Amino acid sequence: MPASGPDSLTSEAQQGPPLRGGLYLKAAIFATGLAGIVAEYVMATLASYLLGNSVVQWTLTISLMLFAMGVGSRISRRIVKHELETFVAVEFGLSLLCAFGPLTAYALYSQLDFIYLVIYGFAIGIGLLIGIEIPLVTRLNSVFEELRINISSVMEQDYYGALLGGIVFAFLALPYLGLTYTPILLGAVNFVVAFALLWRFRSRVARFRLRAAVGAAVFVCLIILAFSAEPIVQFGEQKKYLDKVVYSEQSAYQRIVITEWRGNHWLYLNGEEQFSTFDEKRYHEPLVLPAMALAAARKHVLILGGGDGLAMREVLKHGDVERAWLVDLDPAMTDLARTHPVLIAANDSSLYDPRVEVINRDGFTFVAESDQLYDVIIIDLPDPRSVDLGRLYTLEFYRGIKQHLSAGGVLVTQAGSPFFAPEAFACIHKTMRRAGFAVLAYHNHVPTMGEWGWVLGMNAAIADSTLRTGAEQLEFDHTSTSFLTSGSMPALLHFGKGLVPDSNAVEVNTLHSQILPRYYRAGRWDVY
Repeated sequence: MPASGPDSLTSEAQQGPPLRGGLYLKAAIFATGLAGIVAEYVMATLASYLLGNSVVQWTLTISLMLFAMGVGSRISRRIVKHELETFVAVEFGLSLLCAFGPLTAYALYSQLDFIYLVIYGFAIGIGLLIGIEIPLVTRLNSVFEELRINISSVMEQDYYGALLGGIVFAFLALPYLGLTYTPILLGAVNFVVAFALLWRFRSRVARFRLRAAVGAAVFVCLIILAFSAEPIVQFGEQKKYLDKVVYSEQSAYQRIVITEWRGNHWLYLNGEEQFSTFDEKRYHEPLVLPAMALAAARKHVLILGGGDGLAMREVLKHGDVERAWLVDLDPAMTDLARTHPVLIAANDSSLYDPRVEVINRDGFTFVAESDQLYDVIIIDLPDPRSVDLGRLYTLEFYRGIKQHLSAGGVLVTQAGSPFFAPEAFACIHKTMRRAGFAVLAYHNHVPTMGEWGWVLGMNAAIADSTLRTGAEQLEFDHTSTSFLTSGSMPALLHFGKGLVPDSNAVEVNTLHSQILPRYYRAGRWDVY
């Protein structure tokens, strides 16, 4: 039987420079470092998408994988022979786990109440194998380099690979391959590493033919998975959304899904409903029209978020708007609003209007760096369910916006549900008031979303009661609205008893406290 382990590579080390065997191992370390970090990002992104709360899921998933890597490193102590063969087997195992893990979670998402166990289970399994591979390859490389150089060179190549992996994931894999094909690419990387080493040292590998057959089986599995991945994801998403999925895309920032039922369409971002064409005007008209009517001027209008173009549609109903800016982080969303027939019909081609400029940037940094004054600023962002979104509802953010509002200018933000998350709604109201605005809260029932609310702030030295009186007297052009009438505002301004808690019972949301996401997650969402 052929020799195995480091001894089987000794003859390679004795051949003198260049140490081709050592170069093969370094290339393998670099590739596995790349694949390992991408595997961590894939599982964390998947957990965020399917389970929500991105900060918690990223933290928990990465932590579990790192812990499992530590356990794997400890397990590697017990491997005292056949190191090369074991390393090849580990890479084949990683190939299968990385490729099948995310797609398995997709397929089972709507079938299991404990899908988190599936996601975390695969994350731990991948972490265990990654933890085993580094000590093994270090021992394999010890016959080519002395200890001092061996440890540093192994870690060096692993870290370099991790850097490239992060770049590939952020700028290539996730935007272009999504969570559908990126896992298969990972599986292919681990497979190539395993089979290349197996072939390179085939004369010294125990039971080479058997291991080559295993490799061939893994390769066949990857090919089959590559052809079935899209149907698997479509099956999982179809089960999740119930209505017919007519469009889905994984952008660099979010999962975009459009569904259809009885001629109406729904837009979802990361699994959360953004609007339905059935009743979206009951949301977008109250969001935009009162602010436009109350503002002292409306020549310059800024929308933060609202990449679907529906809020912009309402802005452009006003002929005195000279320029309007839409700032949305995700170019995939704004491109879709310009190209998809459903969104074009819903937004009346608003993003093609010559007065409109679309800017794909983070709203927080855009406001901080802008030197423009606006008459109306409309915030149409997703709910503050995480700290990355919560910073766009902070005291510091509202104070920054106030500096960019003209005298008598108006800020309005969607503020979530005063029924399902009353503390979060009250927190936004209190935070805007603390920022120096005269504030006005109002709400409306949107059938597909439930009770929904907005908070409006005016950049003027007036009392809240004065702003409320002005809002009660607003009149709207009935020919240009589908929901709002001249008598609508008093009803929208009235909150039933106990609907919104006393603002004294909540804290102001700041960048340092980030209390708002906690209020939001503590809401009564389980009854919806």
